[in-house]
Amino acid sequence: MPNKAFAYYRTSSATNVGADKDSLARQQAAVESYCNSNGIEICEAFYDAAVSGADMIGERPGFAAMLEAIAGNGVRSILVETANRFARDLIVQETGWRFLQSQGIELIAVDSPNAFLDDTPTATLVRQILGAVAQFEKASLVAKLAAARKRTGRMGGQTPLAAMRPEVAERVQSLRDCQPGMTLRGIAEQLAIEGHVTPSGKPYNPSAIARLLSNWKAS
Repeated sequence: MPNKAFAYYRTSSATNVGADKDSLARQQAAVESYCNSNGIEICEAFYDAAVSGADMIGERPGFAAMLEAIAGNGVRSILVETANRFARDLIVQETGWRFLQSQGIELIAVDSPNAFLDDTPTATLVRQILGAVAQFEKASLVAKLAAARKRTGRMGGQTPLAAMRPEVAERVQSLRDCQPGMTLRGIAEQLAIEGHVTPSGKPYNPSAIARLLSNWKAS
């Protein structure tokens, strides 16, 4: 277990970048909690905002800067929230991990610390399966959004609250009941993953989620 490490954070979509968004904060909280539990000091953190998980690690400004810092530093460990934050594309994940390994750099996904530590056939298989699942989920979401746009013939704008289907409204309330701590944006993202999107094929606006929950509570 390292006693010092670099932290790496990445957010894919520009819409999830900003002080009012929870992507970076969630990643930071997960990594910091892991460090506190294991006595690890974060020497420096690097962040790639609005950078795809399919981009090669050397093409990412934040990751490239981190590699330069590592080259002149005795720290040889990198912490990420999940394997997907390192790379969502399976090929990028495997080639990037093997490059780091060749440089003597340890990569640790704090949600599953052994995901990158072992190079056994079983560990490689699990890592590849997780990468393939993430890749499939992203492709499925893109396909669902495209299908929704094709069905409605509309390309832009958020749906008004009145246009939200009853089953979607029920799912919103179910998510809030089951996970009280889930943010409005988190609820909207979960709806999109499940295929519940606006007539324009976009995720629901968090403000619409808030109004629906308020109306539901008042009814």
